[in-house]
Amino acid sequence: MPVKNRFAELQAEITEWRRDIHENPEILFDTHRTSALVAEKLTGFGCDEVVTGIGRTGVVAVIKGKSDTSGKVIGLRADMDALPIHEETGLDYASKTANAMHACGHDGHTAMLLGAAKYLSETRNFNGTVVLIFQPAEEGGGGGKEMCDDGMMDRWNIQEVYGMHNWPGRPVGSFSIRPGAFFAATDQFDITFAGRGGHAAKPHETIDTTVMAAQAVMALQSIASRNADPVHQIVVSVTSFETSSKAFNVIPARVQIKGTVRTMAAEIRDLAEKRIKEICAGVAATFGGEADVTYHRGYPVMVNHEEQTDFAAKVARDVSGSCDEAPLVMGGEDFAFMLEERPGAYILVGNGDTAAVHHPKYNFTDEAIPAGCSWWAEIVEQRMPAA
Repeated sequence: MPVKNRFAELQAEITEWRRDIHENPEILFDTHRTSALVAEKLTGFGCDEVVTGIGRTGVVAVIKGKSDTSGKVIGLRADMDALPIHEETGLDYASKTANAMHACGHDGHTAMLLGAAKYLSETRNFNGTVVLIFQPAEEGGGGGKEMCDDGMMDRWNIQEVYGMHNWPGRPVGSFSIRPGAFFAATDQFDITFAGRGGHAAKPHETIDTTVMAAQAVMALQSIASRNADPVHQIVVSVTSFETSSKAFNVIPARVQIKGTVRTMAAEIRDLAEKRIKEICAGVAATFGGEADVTYHRGYPVMVNHEEQTDFAAKVARDVSGSCDEAPLVMGGEDFAFMLEERPGAYILVGNGDTAAVHHPKYNFTDEAIPAGCSWWAEIVEQRMPAA
């Protein structure tokens, strides 16, 4: 069952929606224009219910099939927010907002789910109910958790939930997926080393925080190389190093380092937090200083459920002819919160030979729209076949 003809017919229209969203990016929960546009389209399609303000600025819509004897309810989720990046694509529909850009393809995800919504509203060739989830603040804001905390899953009796992300480097419209742990847990650490500042020519009179922090940066790498079992994936990256002094001849009284931890298992996540605190305290004590460690747990590991993953892969094969096994991804994805509440699966759709996501020259490939829309529609029609 290849790409649906209806989506080939709708591609130009869906592309217009996508490019309009791309031109007007909004960050985190400030998706007011995008949310209003989504709600307006969904209402115009004739959805049975359209509700705004879920998870602050999220939108939820309901489409009932021609029959509902199955009692099944499936959720389909797309993210709407952009990134704080200055666009460098030079496109005629490039971002009109300084330092905001759809550099991860959420404009494409939203447009594809809108396209599927239009088709499903027209045909209703399924037995059950589909709930369309348009989420804000995937890029670090935890919008998926906020929608769940608002009671979305219970309010609409969602029983399964499916998500999709475009993937540069894969052939356009092709699919890949994997069961189990897929995207990493994403944590952050903020460490301040305190000592005694002074003149750089008299280091013996100071407690040198730069030496402390430099030692800690190197020692933190031993968590992956010497503390974690080598068969487990873990990344510990220090990404910021700032001192309380900008002078060349002053040893600062404080140095702050920041970074991120990525893990694929709960026990490795616990280990990383424990060792970061122990290592920094030990290094600081060695040099006579102190370390204040703040460890913030972000998105959990995103885990695909086996049965739903097998089904999602079958649908992908029906649409495109094949579905490869996806690699583990050390990036984070807050669809994880929805998969903690309900069984479901998350799939990747090829974006072609483009710049990587989160790059100022990235752009979603509109030729992927028919395949993405078809996958959404087939998830509904095959999981809840018409009576």
